Amino acid sequence: MSSHAHIEPRKEALTYTGVLAILLVLTFITVGASYIRFETGMFNVIIAITIATIKASLVALFFMHLRHDKPINALIFLISVFMLGLFLILCYIDYEARDHILPPNYKGPIPLVGAPAPAPAPVAAPAAGEEHH
Repeated sequence: MSSHAHIEPRKEALTYTGVLAILLVLTFITVGASYIRFETGMFNVIIAITIATIKASLVALFFMHLRHDKPINALIFLISVFMLGLFLILCYIDYEARDHILPPNYKGPIPLVGAPAPAPAPVAAPAAGEEHH
């Protein structure tokens, strides 16, 4: 069993409370950012993953005591986060580079890429003397 050099309990409680406040603020920012639509969906994904990475790092550093552990464990964590980000970016690039082909037996509506949405049909007003039920 290894012993960790922790800070005094009162300071530690303040630190945990501060980290909790930061995590809550980042959660509200994540929710707020989800309502903003950028030019491409990739920006939304990048923002969400960046905020989630910051939150996961704070949890690992403070609540899982990675901050007080051996530096090699922090290095392993950082390399893991970097590799995960690289993997997700490469998957997204691959997805965007492919042609979006519909299967030959597709029965649904055919999406028109880049075409404007059709205008709704005008509704005729009832003629004079006609009652509307």
